[in-house]
Amino acid sequence: MAVGTHYLLDAADLGRLITALQNRGYEVIGPQFRDGAIVYDTLEKVEDLPVGWVDEQSPGRYRASRNGSNAYFGYVSGAQSWKRVFHPPQTCLIQVQRLGAELRLKNEGAAPAKLALLGVRACELAAIAIQDRVLLEDRYRDPVYAARRQGAFLIAVQCTRAASTCFCTSMNTGPKAASGFDLALTELIDEEGHRFVVEVGSQAGAELLAELKPHKALVKTVKQAEAAVEATAKAITKNVDTAGLKELLYHNFEHPEWDNVAKRCLNCGNCTLACPTCFCITVEDTSDVTLTRAERWRRWDSCFVQNFSYIHGGSVRMSPKSRYRQWLTHKLASWVDQFGTFGCVGCGRCITWCPVGIDITEEVAVIRGGATAASGGLTDAERVA
Repeated sequence: MAVGTHYLLDAADLGRLITALQNRGYEVIGPQFRDGAIVYDTLEKVEDLPVGWVDEQSPGRYRASRNGSNAYFGYVSGAQSWKRVFHPPQTCLIQVQRLGAELRLKNEGAAPAKLALLGVRACELAAIAIQDRVLLEDRYRDPVYAARRQGAFLIAVQCTRAASTCFCTSMNTGPKAASGFDLALTELIDEEGHRFVVEVGSQAGAELLAELKPHKALVKTVKQAEAAVEATAKAITKNVDTAGLKELLYHNFEHPEWDNVAKRCLNCGNCTLACPTCFCITVEDTSDVTLTRAERWRRWDSCFVQNFSYIHGGSVRMSPKSRYRQWLTHKLASWVDQFGTFGCVGCGRCITWCPVGIDITEEVAVIRGGATAASGGLTDAERVA
């Protein structure tokens, strides 16, 4: 099996694929429906996948429902991103235990089991590549991320649906996954049956797929898969004009739109928590009431928190305006200076999961001089609908 070739698997073979990964010692993590949303968690069997579930997304609104199909990957995206797998929300770095006169030091950063990710979208592959650049390839290599990322097996799923909040086409990150995967699946359900067109992306992917003895996909079937992804690209309506975007934001530091968005922004940090590329952390030291055990924890942080910019004498960014401006300008301008790419992949999570429906694409358009951003956010009725 050569990289770039396409094969065909029946839907019934998806369980065999999961089993093959487990037999190789992988912990398989994939989408599941839980608590009203699609989440990523450990898969024990193929039945754990969200069969028949689809999602509807718009600014400040997410709803999941069944549509009567047998699709395993009919959803677009959930509240979580794959960031939480390689860059966990909290990690105990060190534990010190006092036993009499003796101090015992325990490093909690041990390498986990080998991880296999099933159902990674194109924008999420791009986000993983960005975090690799930040956390592995920069001057300061993150050992926690490196331990979890090493040897990970990535199975992409090509998008055959788009949410109204998607804008990956603007960021050149989707909806087609072109690289960064071991295997890429395109799910097809039509009069010819329920099946997956599988593209081989690496030698490791070829070796695993060979165990399942798939048939080579016909040219006609490969074109059907490509057409489904192309139709998804055409269905994406949101966009960001990235031409000269870095310079635009740098030259509009005092644009009146920053004041407008600050009146709506709650500074809750939802956008940074849902974002697949945000990587900011804080470190906290704790001890128990007996003073015999102390721990150092690393936890996600957000630039929307006032204390995030605290230095001697106080915080640098005291106003909601300055914190939102910092976030958006970092994503779409200073990130380019730091890491050579945008820090946004167009997944739309920050739009969907903003409680007041702030839309990053609208904010950029206003600063560029285009459309007016929604000024009122969501109504109370829309928030609970």
